[in-house]
Amino acid sequence: MIQSQRNKYMENTVQNATPAQLLIMLIDGATRFCKMGISAIEQKNHAEANLNLGKVQDIVSELIITLDRESSVADGLLRLYEYFNFRLTEANIQKKVEPAQEVLGYLLELKEVWIQAAKSSLAGPAASNVLQHG
Repeated sequence: MIQSQRNKYMENTVQNATPAQLLIMLIDGATRFCKMGISAIEQKNHAEANLNLGKVQDIVSELIITLDRESSVADGLLRLYEYFNFRLTEANIQKKVEPAQEVLGYLLELKEVWIQAAKSSLAGPAASNVLQHG
């Protein structure tokens, strides 16, 4: 019962979210899974590390797919996201935490950028163009 209520709440949250809120939710998910992947590598639980780092890569791939290629920042974001996937693959294959920790740091910084952009978008339409994701 509680799980179905939580699922309904999450469904409503996603459906009613702005593009900026959705982007921040994706970054939050990537951050959470990245931390779990790092922890699994440290515990030498390779299956769990693979699962969680794969989830981060799925989210990064979604960010790539939804990127507005007409935006002035699209090329930079695309290169950054591709670098994330490269480093996550490296972490997963080598079972080393350093590449995943690097991506985690960038994800945390990126979240702050999107939060600031969301606040700025309240001030005017030019800033909201960035929040159509890139």
